[in-house]
This record gives sequence, C-alpha cells and structure tokens, in this order.
Amino acid sequence: MTKQRLLDQVRDRIRTLHYSIRTEQAYVGWIKRFILYNNKKHPKDMGKLEIEAFLTHLAVKRNVSAGTQNQALNSILFLYRQVLNKGGRGVRSP
Repeated sequence: MTKQRLLDQVRDRIRTLHYSIRTEQAYVGWIKRFILYNNKKHPKDMGKLEIEAFLTHLAVKRNVSAGTQNQALNSILFLYRQVLNKGGRGVRSP
C-alpha cells in the first residue's frame, strides 16, 4: 500500500467531516500556498514560526484582508489538527 499524498489526506478528512466543496477548495489552496511559501517543506517539519511568517507575508506583502488571512490560518490549523494530529496552539494572526 502506498502512502497517501498530504493534500489527498486533507481532501479525505474534509469530506469525512462533510465540509462543503468550496471549503475544500479554499483549504487545499491555502495549504498549497503555505507549503510553496516555505520552499515545499513538509508541514510536519514546520511549526509556529513558519505559520506566523506566512500569515505576516499575506498581511504585509500581499495586503490581504483580515478575513482572508483568517481563512488561511483556519486552513493551516485544520491541516495540523485534523490531518497531522498536532496541536497548532499558540498560533495567532499578526
């Protein structure tokens, strides 16, 4: 049996929880951007510092709204809590 790709694991978990397709698309998109921002580093090898740096980048360099930044944060927290089974505590939007 081959190991399931991370984004497929995210999709499966979202579907198991009966989230909408739009939520699935948004979460997967933000998780992809988070990984790409961190040079394709696996999220299990990242933590609070990388998450906060990404959110700061969105706010400062990309000038996204607070709501958009919050959606990005919730997507990443979903990944850590629901897929990777890690806490994600102490992470805040800048």
